[in-house]
Amino acid sequence: MFFLYILRSESTGKYYIGTTKNIATRLAQHNAGGTSSTKRYRPWKLVHTEAFGTLREARQREKQIKSWKNPAYMVKTLGIGSEQVGT
Repeated sequence: MFFLYILRSESTGKYYIGTTKNIATRLAQHNAGGTSSTKRYRPWKLVHTEAFGTLREARQREKQIKSWKNPAYMVKTLGIGSEQVGT
């Protein structure tokens, strides 16, 4: 299984969209500062996940969501609330 995940910065409210095979490990990497593009926006909270059978499917979904460009649209469309993790 591969996962699309969306993180929300607890310090700034920014969102980060990515794919991974292991969500817990990836979230820990983001929060430990192991990813240069997200290091300065820590801490991160997982707010949405979707499971896929292949990495290609997960990356296609990632690309689709990133193409929306508008975080408010993403939040509304995916039903992301400040305290929920969606599937």
